[in-house]
Amino acid sequence: MREIVTLQVGGFANFIGSHFWNFQDELLGLADDAYGDPIYRSPSLDMDVLYRSGETQQGNLTYTPRLISIGFQGSLGSLSPSGSSSNEIPSSDPSDIITWVGGVSKRVSEPHKKNLFLQSLCEEQTTDNASASYGSKSGDESLIIEDKELTESLENDVNFWTDFSKVHYHHRTFYELHGSWGTVQEFDNYGIGKQLFSGSLQAEEISDRLRFFVEECDHIQGIQCIVDDSGGFSGVAADLLEHVADEYPNKPVLLYSARGPYSKATSKRESVKRALHDAVSLSMLSSFCRLMVPIGLPSLSSSQVSAFLRVDDSKPFHCSAVYAASMHSISLPFRMDPLGPASNSSGHVSGAVDIAELAHMLSGQTWQNRVAILDAAMPAPALNGYGTGRGSFQRSLHPLTPETAADVEDPQAVESLVVHGALSSGGQRASISEATSSICSGYDEGGSTRPRFFHISVALCPLPIPLPFPSIFGPLVDRHGGMVGGGGNQQRRRGALEVSSIPMAARLRSTAAVLPFVQRRSDDFRRLGVQRGSAGARLLSEWGLAMDEAEDVGEALSKMATALNPHPDLSSDSD
Repeated sequence: MREIVTLQVGGFANFIGSHFWNFQDELLGLADDAYGDPIYRSPSLDMDVLYRSGETQQGNLTYTPRLISIGFQGSLGSLSPSGSSSNEIPSSDPSDIITWVGGVSKRVSEPHKKNLFLQSLCEEQTTDNASASYGSKSGDESLIIEDKELTESLENDVNFWTDFSKVHYHHRTFYELHGSWGTVQEFDNYGIGKQLFSGSLQAEEISDRLRFFVEECDHIQGIQCIVDDSGGFSGVAADLLEHVADEYPNKPVLLYSARGPYSKATSKRESVKRALHDAVSLSMLSSFCRLMVPIGLPSLSSSQVSAFLRVDDSKPFHCSAVYAASMHSISLPFRMDPLGPASNSSGHVSGAVDIAELAHMLSGQTWQNRVAILDAAMPAPALNGYGTGRGSFQRSLHPLTPETAADVEDPQAVESLVVHGALSSGGQRASISEATSSICSGYDEGGSTRPRFFHISVALCPLPIPLPFPSIFGPLVDRHGGMVGGGGNQQRRRGALEVSSIPMAARLRSTAAVLPFVQRRSDDFRRLGVQRGSAGARLLSEWGLAMDEAEDVGEALSKMATALNPHPDLSSDSD
């Protein structure tokens, strides 16, 4: 087995991770359901890649994500740092300290209240402690709270990423950064995160937890990392990943640099600070991973990805669900059985690949391009049912990576496409061979958009929609992710009670189409950070970047842009 350890660093990263692990928990529950759809009981997807088996001190068996989650103090809501959902106030009494003879005052904050969804989990755990999947849509008549009330509660009462998590976690999973209360102080740039974390005991504490998960693996294939790149957590992640690179030099890191819903800068200083943060973060984070995938559109609701979705950009609960679904799809080949009859076109999966192979495929031997584009189709269209002509299925995928160019002719482009739960044009589930043949035909017909190399992974299992999934599907999406006729209220949202699963397609691309993303950060850093008299030179110094370090950042960004630019003679040095 080739295990994966997952890191989630920052608030929005944990929102994404919460959805990601809900998908895994739903798959586990469906696989254990003897009366459920057999499509979910495929032995070809090994969940042990992401999960670890254990045992409590009381002798109870556990099965928990191999995960470290890092966030602000107080960001766990009603979930305790030990991984249990509890509203109990700690019983420790400061008056018991015998070395202090002065007066003592005690202040205890009110615990966060559970929303209806979390209350229902506690109810289910009490009535059926052996249940392996919580909040399922099967309908438990013993529950007092109806599923419809739960979905409405989630739309209105999600303040923390733990408010919609239905997963049991290991007690070493959660780490709250000391001195980083998100509601008290600003934590909005690379420098402040670096200063808080670098050289502190916290770095060693997190490293110990990582060592625990890594060293119990038989043959770890790599580390999957999600970082909230909108503020100081990118500095925290850079320090952590530098340690990973030093201690585990042969373990590849697949890094998703995530950005939550955007807000406009309120001043010129704020605009300069954001531009420098984005440049420094890209340079530093990309240097400590094999492959970096920026995700987070300025407006997901108005993007082409949301053609059949109804996303509220102001809700991280909504936006993070789309990114998590795409990441789930990309991770499926890491869990596929590469051996035996299940790996061929007559089985349940095809196209197994591990993290190292994927990174090598997209970045090449020289690792010149470490930045890839993530595309998605949610739900994926029916095979041969999305228009006509060359590459029609491929044209249904649209970028979740911001600031990418469209219709770029890049003869060196490389793609890795994952499709699962595909439907035929008649609405029936397509076989592995049908899906593979249909998708390959889109590439084989050639044309200017044909990549130099492409890899296809296919699985029969669709994306299950768990109960704590937001109501973001439009009225044209039917129960199994197919398209139905129009009419009615086009703004109406459908959720888990009406959509049980959907076909998904996600793609990683190594292409010059990511050049605008890199070039803008390179230009901004040169103009605002290192040019004589630049507005941000003092800011970089406050972040702890000496002049020579700032020049290294600028040079690294320039090299990234140069490697991506197919026409370097046409590039401009103007501001």
